[in-house]
Amino acid sequence: MFKPRPKQQEVLDYTGGKMGVAAVPGSGKTATLSYLAAQLVANTDLDDGQEILIVTLVNSAVSNFARQVNEYVKESGLLPGFGYRVRTLHGLANDIVRQKPTVAQVGENFTIVDDRESNEILQDATEAWVRNHPLAADNYLASEYIDNQHYRNHHWQRIVTDVAGVFIRQAKDYLLRPDDIRKLLKDYDGDLKLAEMCVDIFADYERGLSYRGAVDFQDLIRLALQVLRQDEGYLESLQKKWVYILEDEAQDSSKLQEDILRLLAGDDGNWVRVGDPNQAIFETFTTANPAYLREFIQSNDVIGRELPNSGRSTRSIQKLANYLIKWSLKHPYDAIREKTPLTKPFIQPTPKGDPQPNPPDNVRGVIFYPETFNPTQEALTVIESARRWLEDNPDQTVAILVPRNTRGSEIVSMLREREIAYVENLNSTSSTRAVVGSLTRILTYLADPKDASRLSGVYQVWMRDYRDDPEAAVGIASVMKELKKIRNVEDYVAPRVTDWLEDHAPTEDNAALHQQLLEFRELVGQWTRASELPIDQLILTIAGDIFTDAGDIATAYMVALLLLREGETHPDMRLPEFADVLREIATNKRKFSGLTDDDSRFDPDAHKGKVTVTTMHKAKGLEWDRVYLLSVNNYDFPSGDPNDSFIGERWFIRDNLNLAEECLAQLDVLQTGDYYNEGNASLSSRTEYVAERLRLLYVGITRARKDLIISWNTGRGEATEATPLVALRTFWEKERRK
Repeated sequence: MFKPRPKQQEVLDYTGGKMGVAAVPGSGKTATLSYLAAQLVANTDLDDGQEILIVTLVNSAVSNFARQVNEYVKESGLLPGFGYRVRTLHGLANDIVRQKPTVAQVGENFTIVDDRESNEILQDATEAWVRNHPLAADNYLASEYIDNQHYRNHHWQRIVTDVAGVFIRQAKDYLLRPDDIRKLLKDYDGDLKLAEMCVDIFADYERGLSYRGAVDFQDLIRLALQVLRQDEGYLESLQKKWVYILEDEAQDSSKLQEDILRLLAGDDGNWVRVGDPNQAIFETFTTANPAYLREFIQSNDVIGRELPNSGRSTRSIQKLANYLIKWSLKHPYDAIREKTPLTKPFIQPTPKGDPQPNPPDNVRGVIFYPETFNPTQEALTVIESARRWLEDNPDQTVAILVPRNTRGSEIVSMLREREIAYVENLNSTSSTRAVVGSLTRILTYLADPKDASRLSGVYQVWMRDYRDDPEAAVGIASVMKELKKIRNVEDYVAPRVTDWLEDHAPTEDNAALHQQLLEFRELVGQWTRASELPIDQLILTIAGDIFTDAGDIATAYMVALLLLREGETHPDMRLPEFADVLREIATNKRKFSGLTDDDSRFDPDAHKGKVTVTTMHKAKGLEWDRVYLLSVNNYDFPSGDPNDSFIGERWFIRDNLNLAEECLAQLDVLQTGDYYNEGNASLSSRTEYVAERLRLLYVGITRARKDLIISWNTGRGEATEATPLVALRTFWEKERRK
């Protein structure tokens, strides 16, 4: 039974209108929002078809929300799974676009490319552009690298791909198409080489999508907004359907995402936004901005609430996190202070008698390593410390948090060499991705069995055991090419009048292939008939036909359990939606390792006695008894000091230019008509990056329950201790003397 704290009760007293909630780490915001949803379901007189809509960031959170709401709904004596809907924002956008493909100006059978395929299209477009513009690198390479072919051919192409990707994301967020940008370029009085480069790649990228009859994830948001703006009747029907909209992780919303929910809520609608602007750590990778949530909470027509109480950490760790907020509010540099990287509320302990009390305080549990380490020394010191601690505390959890995946891989290698038990939360294993990817392809085909291209992909899955044989790979590619040419797939899979295989009659040369295609046809027919089975039975049927390795079969079994739960939570899910769930796992948008019967996201408590290695980004939302924060130097956590380095400023690019930011600045001036001054955007981007890294440090600190150990390293010999780390260490030395 959920027993709310006083501040949680203030949120639960909500009955209507717009409400913004600023929640600190460990404040129980998911439980509070879930209980609010169940409360609204129980107390609102919903008409047939009306629902409470809960929108969150990732699919693992969808499962978590659905489970908790189900539990609370049952307590009210109501039927779980009805009266509410839990969706990711991209899932919601997908629903909207598929309902109105004509308004969105896409084909009814459009597909969504995952990040892997999107990146492949982008790389193809970039390679073509670089090949056709061999002298373009001269404009931006530093003089000492201009004649270096490795930098011209390898590094330059990689950075062009990165810059074009950023440009395309932002252009789509501005609702600009390639032709729109070209018109702006034609009318602009000035030289914008980066924008000219990126719009060419953008156009080629869009042609690649169009050729596949596909859209990317950014398109989904843009097209959903287009539908809602152009079809007033449809918008009104959705506004009537979703009488309350509850949004979690609102600090990670982009402007377009906010616009979609604002339209769905309507001017006088019911919209609750919950998030923590201090944990907005994805600006570098997305078009999200915590300023949108801050501005929403501060609006005159919005009820402002806070969830400041957290039982996660000791009071000492909370004091350290709160001091980082105070320090950032008085940051030594005006430009960074004006960005308000960290803001109130401060973290407060839980009230007396709370069911989740703070761990007993231990001032000695906060440690700053005084040594100046090189990267290897730092890693070995931390690993040895974690090993000794686990020997004394085998029933507790410990994590090593790193700012980048590459650093995490180094730590994992050292743990493996020393035979220390560990678990990765960096990336899914290649074998898991292969299994899930295979099942995704087959489900995608079964969702649209008339698509010859998808059938070709299923054949590739079926022949997966021969993919490492060069000779067999050539044959597989040849058959796939032929399968893609089938005009009517039914003529091959389930022939009635015309049999496609008759046009490929067996001869001495192709008898084996002909027999193989007969077997493949029979197998596809079996799967097509099995597609009427419950989703878990379908998955196990397919797995039994294509997997022989015990580990692969076990993974498929876990997939079947996951999809079974998804189907129970969302009774209206069909094959396309199930395939979307697997696609997110296969492309690392949804974590699959650590899967349990209760939750599909990583669970630290399931790995007691092992060292978890994870990035600080992936640690968000998680907690451990002991946490080590590594590499807190002025490279990974710059503060705007003159000697700081910035990852976006590549050493081989002239004048410390951040080409991605310069490119976005050129996109901006095209719309405003302002004068473009090269270098200003690079300097300005430093303040944005510093602000985000301060929030990342705050996230790292607030992952610890009892013990927190922080260290830094010199990198390649030039890095120094990060300025905020100096401030924290100085503060803590005074705190310990009290």
